[in-house]
Amino acid sequence: MSITSERVADGKVALITMDDGKANALSKEAIASLVAAIDEAAADPDLAAVVIAGREGKFSGGFDLNVMRSGDFAAMVDLVADGGNLVRHLYRCEIPVVAACTGHALAAGAFMLLGCDMRVGALGDYKIGMNEVAIGMVLPDWAMTISRERISKRHLQRAVATARITDAEGAIDAGFLDVAVPLEDVVSRAIEEAASYAILDRAAYAKTMENFRGEVSEAMAAQVASDRAAV
Repeated sequence: MSITSERVADGKVALITMDDGKANALSKEAIASLVAAIDEAAADPDLAAVVIAGREGKFSGGFDLNVMRSGDFAAMVDLVADGGNLVRHLYRCEIPVVAACTGHALAAGAFMLLGCDMRVGALGDYKIGMNEVAIGMVLPDWAMTISRERISKRHLQRAVATARITDAEGAIDAGFLDVAVPLEDVVSRAIEEAASYAILDRAAYAKTMENFRGEVSEAMAAQVASDRAAV
């Protein structure tokens, strides 16, 4: 997958774009590149926020199926643990992270949305949600933790246990998205939202988020480490 990063909004926002020309599947290499790009942006004192965008029609279809269907249990656990680390990085980033959900966001793609602070989605026939139970996968503990934190209580049972998939408008009600706009406006709206965070004091934001999200972040880190150790 190609992971590109550029400065937009007068240099105040880092736009990180994922594009593999297909489903934007999350491989180990793609996840490592995303984490590195997020960390690099958070360390830049001139940046106010980050936007994570997908390709047209696809935000992310989830983990690399070549690994998930390989039968290599250790490789599967390792990739899913990497995904948990990515979601935790999004959730605990020291500057705000806005998702530009440019289409389908399934499985790990949906969890990425749960990790972002503000989520702009595309109106249309796009699918958003967690289909793990439908395809025979039990959600890891870190995924349950972020789900309980971000998904609406009214939708938690359906989203987690019965693999309910919805469109952007339904995803707003469930808690995966905050706003939905036409596809052609998703990235520009996400950049606009990200630029609005320039009014925030970075140090105050970082400390507030440490206090606000530190407990959940630490729980996710411990759960990811436990998954790796179990292999």
